[in-house]
Amino acid sequence: MPVAIITGASKGLGRALAEALAARGWDLVLDARNPEVLKETAAALEAYGTRVTALPGDVTDSGHRAGLVAQARRLGGVDLLVSNASALGAEPLVRLEELPLEGLRRALEVNVVAALGLVREALPLLRAAPAGAVVTVSSDAAAEAYETWGGYGASKAALDQLAAVLGAEEPGLRVWAVDPGDMATDLYAAAVPDDDDPRPDPASVVPALLRLLDERPASGRYGAPALLEAR
Repeated sequence: MPVAIITGASKGLGRALAEALAARGWDLVLDARNPEVLKETAAALEAYGTRVTALPGDVTDSGHRAGLVAQARRLGGVDLLVSNASALGAEPLVRLEELPLEGLRRALEVNVVAALGLVREALPLLRAAPAGAVVTVSSDAAAEAYETWGGYGASKAALDQLAAVLGAEEPGLRVWAVDPGDMATDLYAAAVPDDDDPRPDPASVVPALLRLLDERPASGRYGAPALLEAR
């Protein structure tokens, strides 16, 4: 069966995608920082009858990234790598004049450097897969100027560029940067805790990601709302 590595997989979009893939028979290697929540997620997904390996840790740790790829190799390889783990840089978000530089460094390390490091670790297995693919979870803050979203948006813009170049350099793979749109996630709640407006459940975005896997369009940046509307 195909194997996917998903970071930030204990909750939100990462968990929703993992569940959809498990329902399709995919084997999974899951990452998150909270061991208990990740363990609960893995146990729930094992009910689908697939093999699920949960490896808690921080994606900025090169040893942890190597461990994720090693676990995937044990399951048979890497067919899909999803960089979903994200850091905001400040919680709640603040204007650039107040953004701690250490917070910006953390956002860049998690959202950009770690994502590239994991791709580099997994690249031989991705190239060997029958249909290797990389998904990087972007944001509309990467393309639009929203007050207080500068640090996070800058990191996601950098991730978009890395994904674009990787797609050009690896024509045998599919590399998709995906803007999921608004979602009700813990990340958003931490970013803007005073915003109580209803937002879509992350599970509503998953069909857009599955469409990419099913139809394998050209590498590039895609918005989940447009993918869903075109179905």
